[in-house]
Amino acid sequence: MPTDSLKEAMDHWLPTAISLAIALGAAAIDYRAGMAALRRLVRNRPVAAVFTSAADGPGAAVAALLATQLVLQSAPNDLPWMAPLRHATMLFLIGAATGLLAQLAAAIADAVAVRYPVGVVNNLAARRVVTQTRVLTRTLVSVIVVVGIAFALLTFPGVRNIGASLLASAGIAGLVLGVAAKPILGNLLAGLQIAISQPIRIDDVVIVEGEWGRIEEIGRTYVVVAIWDQRRLIVPLQQFIEKPFQNWTRASSDILGTVFLWVDYGMPVDPLRQELKRICEAAPGWDGRVCLVQVTDTSERSMQLRALVSSADASRNWDLRCLVREKLIDFIRREYPAFLPRVRAAMTHDSSPDASADRRQPEPFTPNQPRQERDSALQARP
Repeated sequence: MPTDSLKEAMDHWLPTAISLAIALGAAAIDYRAGMAALRRLVRNRPVAAVFTSAADGPGAAVAALLATQLVLQSAPNDLPWMAPLRHATMLFLIGAATGLLAQLAAAIADAVAVRYPVGVVNNLAARRVVTQTRVLTRTLVSVIVVVGIAFALLTFPGVRNIGASLLASAGIAGLVLGVAAKPILGNLLAGLQIAISQPIRIDDVVIVEGEWGRIEEIGRTYVVVAIWDQRRLIVPLQQFIEKPFQNWTRASSDILGTVFLWVDYGMPVDPLRQELKRICEAAPGWDGRVCLVQVTDTSERSMQLRALVSSADASRNWDLRCLVREKLIDFIRREYPAFLPRVRAAMTHDSSPDASADRRQPEPFTPNQPRQERDSALQARP
């Protein structure tokens, strides 16, 4: 009868189940004790603490599954459902071990970020190390996952036979797979190239697709650029290899910024230079390197002034430029209001009766008009 056979199977499984419960309890106690000891050891070591935190969850699963597999391997082979149960436990153990190794590999990047913080002022070396580590660890995680899947598949006898039968057609299959996966493989290779040559790094200031932003994340196939207005621009890795872009912090974060002003020809430049010096010395964003005013262009109505200021990074320079623009305009408005840009025109007036009905409109000077003609016209007009 089915009830009798079930009872008989339970009787056979009872010693193994008791052994399994004892093994799981011992594994849990040993694991918790070991983790508690590790946490005490790495309490004042933040780099090592990163690995301990990363291994906590997957490590418990590996310990439990390993204890289960050891008990099942030592149990009699003639127990009901023993072979499928051993196989399932092995698959779960491979998955948990793969997850543990992947977590530890990913923790390498976090540990390096703790060791080399990018939040400091001079962070060029830190950004270089963090960028290389993140890209390479993501590649390592991908390799670990692929190897784990391969080991799991090899536990099925049929997969080995299929692999042997397909070995002869591996060249054609590899060609087809390579063509189909060209974008993915291209981005993966681009990621390795970026990690080695480093045209971009984490926290670099770049201009991509006409957008100004910072490199926030370098993934396996794409880069996340944090735009200044809190948008995110997702760019494929290959674009940074194949297309030109601007990197403002490639060698250093120091940067020069410009402020352009249009003023009248009568405006004296030296007072503006002195005022700019005073503004820069009082501004926290100025790094003390460059602070000057130059006449860079002229037109028939006014001249263009360029204020050139320097800062330690692009964000500070943006704030400094806005401050300089505001203060210089206010200075000209207060001290030299007559020299703001103006439109000059000459009025002609003919008092004869015949011309009283035909008055000419103001005649503006043009840059192409000869100087002699302009002077003659000014002398001839009342």
